[in-house]
Amino acid sequence: MTPRELIVCRDVSLGYEGQCVLSHLDLTIREGDYLCVVGDNGSGKSTLIRGLLGLLPPLSGEICRSKELMEGAVGYLPQQTRAQRDFPATVYEVVLSGCLNGRKNRFFYTAAQKSAAMMNLGKLGVLELKDQCYRDLSGGQQQRVLLARALCAASRLLILDEPITGLDPAAAQDLYKTLRYLNEKEGMAIVMVTHDLKTALGSARTVLHIGRSGVFCGTTAEYLSSPQGRRFQEAQS
Repeated sequence: MTPRELIVCRDVSLGYEGQCVLSHLDLTIREGDYLCVVGDNGSGKSTLIRGLLGLLPPLSGEICRSKELMEGAVGYLPQQTRAQRDFPATVYEVVLSGCLNGRKNRFFYTAAQKSAAMMNLGKLGVLELKDQCYRDLSGGQQQRVLLARALCAASRLLILDEPITGLDPAAAQDLYKTLRYLNEKEGMAIVMVTHDLKTALGSARTVLHIGRSGVFCGTTAEYLSSPQGRRFQEAQS
């Protein structure tokens, strides 16, 4: 049985104020996919993420999202700013805020939303930190908290933008292990922008390379043997 399509990009061009940054992209993201997005700085990776999230309408082509995603079944883990790292709230409050879109017109969180926040705290191994101040945590702990927050919003898809930035190697490996578990055991589709090609490809099954010479999309094995893949690996070594 073929996995359901979550996002389909058909001949999509994205950019700002009429200026194209990424052009003629064809991409399909299905249930259970693990897509790694790589490429040079300024090539359009963050622009693509904005398009996938529905924050940036295409200049041409179309981006079709499943009904579930249109209703909010996607979690987003952006790059953290310094101000966000210093956010003065408890861990529990940060995670529970991932349920904001599901509150609709209600003033209070429901019992089910509070239960989901606690469950995701436990799933990410940070339940014992729930009453601590978020800004007092280590970088790795903060990323786990933000991932738990994203899971409160997501039921089908997680989109992550450079999630290991600022993490030490041990914390980065821990995060990759968690993402692999969510993908393989819980069927969560994952789209991850990263520069950490060597480690990320250990989990990803599909690679989207966005470069000045064009776009490549294929399996990890196909990417590693492609001209784009070989050049990108050489540039990182």
